[in-house]
Formats: sequence, C-alpha cells, structure tokens
Amino acid sequence: MIGPPLVSWIEAGQTCSARWRSEWGSPPPARVVTANDSMTADAAYRLACEGTALLWRGDFQNARQLLNAMARRVDRHPPKPGSSPAEGFHLYRQAQSLRARVLGMLLVALEEDYEVCLRRAPDLRLACTEAYGPADGRALVSLRELLGLVGAHEWRKKGLVIPAIGGRIHPHYGVFSPVRSEYVGLVAETPLPSQTRAFDIGTGTGVLAAVLAKRGVAHVVATDCDPRALACARENLARLGLTAKVDVVQADLFPEGRASLVVCNPPWVPARPSSPIEQAIYDPESRMLRGFLNGLAAHLEPGGEAWLLLSNLAEHLGLRTREELLSAVQIAGLRVIGKISVRPTHPRASDSTDPLSVARAAELTTLWRLGVLSGVAPLKG
Repeated sequence: MIGPPLVSWIEAGQTCSARWRSEWGSPPPARVVTANDSMTADAAYRLACEGTALLWRGDFQNARQLLNAMARRVDRHPPKPGSSPAEGFHLYRQAQSLRARVLGMLLVALEEDYEVCLRRAPDLRLACTEAYGPADGRALVSLRELLGLVGAHEWRKKGLVIPAIGGRIHPHYGVFSPVRSEYVGLVAETPLPSQTRAFDIGTGTGVLAAVLAKRGVAHVVATDCDPRALACARENLARLGLTAKVDVVQADLFPEGRASLVVCNPPWVPARPSSPIEQAIYDPESRMLRGFLNGLAAHLEPGGEAWLLLSNLAEHLGLRTREELLSAVQIAGLRVIGKISVRPTHPRASDSTDPLSVARAAELTTLWRLGVLSGVAPLKG
C-alpha cells in the first residue's frame, strides 16, 4: 500500500520530512526552503514562481500579510480576454490555476495534533479535524488551503439562513454551499406534481431535500456519492428535525425504485475540475448531467416529473449550446413540460471587473420540468 507523499527540506543543517497534505490535489513541492519575517514579498513571489516552496517559521499574521502581498503581484497580470467566450474562459482558468500554484507555495507545518507552532497562530485544531479527520502525524500544508479551512469552519459553525426551510444549513468543508439562493427558491416555489415520494440526486448539504420535506413531501430519498456530503446532509437534516421524512443514502446518482418527483442540481459548467474541491462546480463532458437524464425514465413514476436545475452560464461561455441540452433531453426519452427562470443576485453577477462579467451578466438559472415521453423504454447502460 502506497503511503502519503512526503516532503523533505534542510533546516538547521538537518534533513527533515513530513507528509504532504493538499485537498486541492496539488503535488508536493520538489524544493522547500525555510522563510521568516525577514523575507520580502518580492523575494517570496520570485521563489514561488520558480517552483520553490517557502516553509514559514515566522509570525503567523505576518505570513497572512505576505500571502496577500504575493496575491497582489500575481494579479498584476490578468488573463487575456480571448478571441471567443470559450477561449476567454479557458484562459481565465489557466490564470486561476497559475495563481493557485504560486500562492500555494507558502507552507505551514502542522504538528501531530494539528497545532500550528508559530507566533500569533490561532488554534486551528478543530478546523483541521473537521476537514481532514483525526490527526495522523506531522504534515505540511499551504497557508492558502489552511485559511480556506478556517473559513469553512466558520461557515459550518454559523450556517446560512435559508428562508425556504425556516432555518439554517451548515455546510461542511468540501461540500457545495447553497450561497446562490435562486435555485433553492425555484424548488421552494414551483408547484409540486405529487407529495408522495421524491428523490434529491446529489444532495450535497441536503438543502433541497429539506425544502421538499418542509413543503410536505411525505418521503424524500437524498443521494450522494461523497462521504463528506452524506455526513453533512445527515447532520443538517437531523438539526432540522427531518430524519423521519428524509433518508440519506450513498449512491451514484439514483437510489432503488421510483419517485413521482426527481430533483437534481448538477455542476453547471462542462469543464474538467482542476482539484477535488471543484467537482461540485465543473462536470467534465456533462457526465453527471447526461447520467441524470439517461436514468430518469427508469426512476420516474408514471406521470411523474423531474426538476433539473441548471444555469445557462455554459451557453454564454460557448461551452454548451441550448440545442445540445435539448438534444440530450430528447435522446434520454424525455420531454420538456415547462421551465421557470430567474436572474442570479449574487455579487459576481454584477461585478464588471470579473473576467467573465459579460457571461455572468446574461446568466439565468432555470428549473426545467421534464417528463417521460409516452411509449419510450428506459435507456440501459
């Protein structure tokens, strides 16, 4: 069995090593040097661009300031617009990947209990345990990732107010957070075809399953294949007092049986994720979308409906056409019963400095109501 990757460096004349941690899937750095408060931002940026990682031994808050200074230097070189929306999107992602690689070169050591032994370092042990699980030895991690864990811990602790359920959803680290409320509102307001049984495919935090249960659906089966999402959904539904109405099960898309309503909010952008964290955003070759559509006929009750929640951002970016979407619906033996669209209200939708601002300004989020074409046999395989 292959163990976790190790990182080695020289410190005080001694060879040291520790395991490498990266939830973003970044490879371990080939060269590591120690750095402290005497390191300038220009020097740190130059070394990071050359592929040298900096293991921080100075003040923790100074490390945060250094990371911000490095980010300002990266951002002096924005991505080129591209000759087409699709090319502009790919150039944007390349720039984001480069930014993540450079800023990921500032490292912090975690002790065996996740303690960070730096001056003015906060207690990050709970945040690390929530994200990584029980501690299992000394490790190096990028400061940028570590700060992401802190932010995720705060979201998990405070939660997000969801008016449609009259309560809060507490997202776990690595689970897509329902910060874009428009798709939740669509599920909360669209008339239900039935209140007997519903499936929530790819439940994530469990927010849509909770909305359906609060609306009176007698039995909801929420599925996901990610252990973090399953734990998150179960915790949220238990906190909301909905465990008697919602079953959370591990499945690749569909559970066994049929339902009168099947809901799915797949990743909206057909592109390859550059890290595991991005899997809730990017759906390579629309695999989840097509898998959902192709499996619906075998899991919908006669006369039942599927609700597909999808942004048209991919269309405005030139990554998928409306014709391709409708063709996939037809090939799966489905028909469009109707659709309801809303305009996003999140801050990036009106941010003119965003490299994708033109596409975001035109974006609509749509709930597609789908049914099975009469006389069509379910697709196999």
